[in-house]
Amino acid sequence: MMKKTLLIISLFISLAISGTYAQRYALIDMEYILEKIPAYESANKQIEDLSKQWQSTVDKEIEEVDAMYKKYQADLATLSASEKTKRENEIVAKENAIQELRNQYFGPQGELFKQQEMLIKPIQDNIYTAVKEIATDQGYSVVIDRASATSIIFASPGIDISDQVLSLLGY
Repeated sequence: MMKKTLLIISLFISLAISGTYAQRYALIDMEYILEKIPAYESANKQIEDLSKQWQSTVDKEIEEVDAMYKKYQADLATLSASEKTKRENEIVAKENAIQELRNQYFGPQGELFKQQEMLIKPIQDNIYTAVKEIATDQGYSVVIDRASATSIIFASPGIDISDQVLSLLGY
């Protein structure tokens, strides 16, 4: 009876261990894939150009508020109390407007985010769809992005499916 119990337990353990070894893993390099997609480079360039344009607009506004503050500092000795308050309020209002402009362009729901969603997200979605299709077809349990997985020290090139993803996408 004891031998049968041990035999059954060892059978379950060996099945459990063999089940973990049966899992298949693959890697992709998202940076490598994105570099090979011309539409991504174009979208990135558009976003970078817009970002520079918006930053230039914000910088001009900052220069204006700096000039207002310097003029205020220079005129401080000759200003009446009400004129001081008026100028201080103008400076604060301008600084608040600059912050709102920054949020409009670069905030979490700003124009930069919207442009990234419009231009880059469809490309990423296509990549994820291709990865999922390859993983399903070839029986991979896990696909890891080596570009974002900082704890991977070494991985065999044989498990990298980045070129398969590019091929499936037509690149």
